[in-house]
Formats: sequence, structure tokens, C-alpha cells
Amino acid sequence: MLHHVEIWVEDLAASTASLGWLLTRLGYTVNSQWANGISYSCGEFYIVLESGPDAKKQRHDRRAPGLNHLAFQAGTRQDLDRLAAEALDHGFALMFAQLHPYAGGAQHYAAYLEDAAGFEVELVAAK
Repeated sequence: MLHHVEIWVEDLAASTASLGWLLTRLGYTVNSQWANGISYSCGEFYIVLESGPDAKKQRHDRRAPGLNHLAFQAGTRQDLDRLAAEALDHGFALMFAQLHPYAGGAQHYAAYLEDAAGFEVELVAAK
């Protein structure tokens, strides 16, 4: 079981506006905030967005070694469609648009989104 995930970001304000917005829409709540970071929790699990003097100022590259993306349960297909549409107004772009919502295969209903910093999230509909 994961305890937490810490994501270093280039621009905390921008990532809070996109990733932070998405986390709150998915049911996470702000757990704590400090000058260089914010923590979102869901039950005992939490996700941290942090940017400070040690974080490199560069766009996230999902194809480089390291984290490619995070995938979240997004409820029903209708929930997923609504959330993916809302995400476009919060700094996300739809990836693999020509294959959406089956970019992950014919049996996998999902939305692949990328924020302005290059961070990818996958929203997955319940089966």
C-alpha cells in the first residue's frame, strides 16, 4: 500500500491550479500548506506538490526515467466524461484525442490528460 507520493513541480501555483484542482475534484482535501508545497489527502494516503530551491526549473518529461503518470479512478463513464471536459478549463489538454476514450484499448474507458507542465494523469472509468 502506498503511503504517499511527492511530486516536485516547477511552478507550484500553476500545478496547484491544475493538479490540485483535479485532486480536489477526485475527493482529496488540502491537508497542509507551506511556502513551497501543498499536501492533498484521501484517507491515510496523500499526494504532495512541492517546488523549492532544490527542484529543477524544467518541464516534466513523462518519457524520461521516473514517473510516467498517475492513474485515478474517476467513477462512471459519465463522471469521467464530465471531469475530463472540466479539466480542459483548468490547464489540461486531452492526449491521444483521436483515440479517446479508448486510447488504452477497446476495453479500457479512460481519459489521458496532460497539464501545462507536462505532467500526465489518466482518469479511468469504473467497469
